[in-house]
Amino acid sequence: MRVISGKYKGRKLLGYNIDCTRPTMDRVKESLFATIQNKIKNSICLDLFAGSGSLGIEALSNGASECFFVEKNNEMLKILKDNLINIDGSVLVHDDYKNALNSFVNKKKFDVIFLDPPYKLCLINSILDFIYKNDLLNKDGIVVCEYEVEKVSNDDLFELKTKKYGDKMVTYFKKL
Repeated sequence: MRVISGKYKGRKLLGYNIDCTRPTMDRVKESLFATIQNKIKNSICLDLFAGSGSLGIEALSNGASECFFVEKNNEMLKILKDNLINIDGSVLVHDDYKNALNSFVNKKKFDVIFLDPPYKLCLINSILDFIYKNDLLNKDGIVVCEYEVEKVSNDDLFELKTKKYGDKMVTYFKKL
């Protein structure tokens, strides 16, 4: 696993072979960042289920000014810390996703939010509701959701695009 473009292009990332992770494939990451490239420069990002930090690091590599990496798992946290060495603009949050989201309410808004939770938990719809109800997304912000079995939809956010990659789906949402 590596950073595929930008300032940190070619940098190797640890964590692709850990049992509790499911890294985003390079071709999915390439397509994802091609879709949101105009949203990245000088943005504030949230990588909510960070894992190895691949998505947030890619955003920082392509000009995001700041990215909050939320990770609860202690084993992944050690790997994430190693991956974030000398990565400008990274903020590590060691907490449960619910606590982290609550800590951002009335304090922080994001331009890009990456949601790639454990697939079997089917959390995306409830997190999208929370993001909307607590106004965590900036006016032109976007939420990028990666999932497999979950049926993802939201009445308060506009679905920009959904793309299928094998058994994985990526859906992009923005404010109406």
